[in-house]
Amino acid sequence: MAIGSGLGSSFGMAAETVYGTYVAPTRFLEGTAQLTKRKNTYQGGGMAAGRMVQPGGRRYVTSKGAGGTLNTSVYSKGMGLLLNGLLGGTVTPVQQGATAAYLQTHALADPQGKYFTMQSGVPDLGGTVRPYTYLGCQVMAVEFSCEINGALTASWEIEARDVSESQTIAAPSYPTCNEFHFAQSAVKLGTVGAEAQVDGIRSMSVRIERPRHDGGPYMGNQGLRSAGVLNGWSVVSGSISADFLNKADLADRFASDAPTSLVWEFVGPTIASTYAETFRIKVPMVFLNGDTPTAGSPDVVNTSFPWVGQHDGTTPPVTVEYISSDLAL
Repeated sequence: MAIGSGLGSSFGMAAETVYGTYVAPTRFLEGTAQLTKRKNTYQGGGMAAGRMVQPGGRRYVTSKGAGGTLNTSVYSKGMGLLLNGLLGGTVTPVQQGATAAYLQTHALADPQGKYFTMQSGVPDLGGTVRPYTYLGCQVMAVEFSCEINGALTASWEIEARDVSESQTIAAPSYPTCNEFHFAQSAVKLGTVGAEAQVDGIRSMSVRIERPRHDGGPYMGNQGLRSAGVLNGWSVVSGSISADFLNKADLADRFASDAPTSLVWEFVGPTIASTYAETFRIKVPMVFLNGDTPTAGSPDVVNTSFPWVGQHDGTTPPVTVEYISSDLAL
């Protein structure tokens, strides 16, 4: 029996070969899954002499699905599947210098075909873990954020075809890993490939959205959605909060509306040789929005600059580089 509270919960996932077809979870993450079932109903029943309440026998579920958010820290192992589900493409970890370090390069591509089974183990008070298995999961968006004294966190937005309670709970097994955090972070701005670290950054966020068609549902699919395809511009955006330290770094770029390349990286402990656990987001063309710095109190002037990423015509609009000891996604 498990602990009859959230302490006994689990989250696991696996890539699907066929959309919406169950695959037993083999990847387990320390996360909080707020995934729930959705349903749309139709209530039938016309006017009938003496009937004062609509008939329960005429209530029908006409379509259903599931979705929600998965909240995690960004770990030094095990993030490849989610990154690939969001950004798409074919990604193969590349061994670094004959060591135990492997580089994954996730550049913005078409995520079609990236589907997952996700399973939440939810304990009841008696200690029985109830499996809620979400089929045909697609990663719609993510927001990475980090602030002073905090970890690098990720909020993943998920849409699923269906949820099942008939699958067996997969026994969780967690890798030994680290979490990326504030002390490991740096923000760099400048020209592509020659970005330089800027100082005064207090917090940072990056959001990546992959808008998709809702997949129906269509007649003949028992009210279930089909896999959604991209149907809108992908959005790369975020926000930088910084003390007003160097006018040229942020305020001048905002005032001139000059684009800059942005690199946000976290470098952790060494894996082997010169290769360290690394999580790096690269956006080669960003424009700063926000306001001119103002002094509104006796305190240090703080600035906040929302930003948006665009395509420079050459480099992928966003790339995530992930160095870990994972041999596979």
